[in-house]
Amino acid sequence: MEGKLAELVSRLKEAAGKNLESVVLYGSAVRGDFHPGSSDLNVMCTLVNMNLHELQQLAPVVQWWTNEMKEPAPLFFLTEELRRSTDVFAIESLDIKKFHRVLFGKDPVADLEIPMNLHRVEVEHELRLLLLKLRQHALLSGKNELELGAILRKSISSARTLLRHTLLALGEEPPVAATEVFARIEQLTGASAETFSAVYAQRESGVWKKDPFALYDEFMHALEKVIVKLDAAVPKKEWKRAGA
Repeated sequence: MEGKLAELVSRLKEAAGKNLESVVLYGSAVRGDFHPGSSDLNVMCTLVNMNLHELQQLAPVVQWWTNEMKEPAPLFFLTEELRRSTDVFAIESLDIKKFHRVLFGKDPVADLEIPMNLHRVEVEHELRLLLLKLRQHALLSGKNELELGAILRKSISSARTLLRHTLLALGEEPPVAATEVFARIEQLTGASAETFSAVYAQRESGVWKKDPFALYDEFMHALEKVIVKLDAAVPKKEWKRAGA
């Protein structure tokens, strides 16, 4: 991992020159729950200037990173743009701020201000969107067990992130281990920790410990319980626009 990251930084510096302001590693590789072979190396960069020519200069590096190293493309921001986007990227900004390591340059996220009221809204929005997608996939896939199983495996990563942020929105510091997050969610919302853990375990082992159809249904109902709890935490009737 360290060798890959060092090579990435070297190539970014060579391609961008003085336009490269910082390179930051974030996510599971910093948080402590990185699993080689299944976890990604998430990288964010800030540039001094950003136009099409400068992005094209960086394109070969990004293509090498995604095609040969099999990692997700780095995110690129201007520093001021990053600072001003925390209201619409509250989940992502909070994750990066809490768990990051500077690989090159200055730290662009240490002083980010995250609006936690908007964070809570984004968490509920993303949970509701995930639930809607699961329902739509069920309608489109019908009784195709392979397709529904694949959707569950794909969904659990997002669900785990959103459950961590649900705990944050409810004023708690979430544990790192997935099973501990699921257990605390069950205590607070009644959503089945066993259901979340079963889907998560299948993604890790490739073995279904429960009937996929039953698990799919339980997974949707568990998400519903989390949404109901989060929705009740800040009733919408109390919302006011600034200056109202």
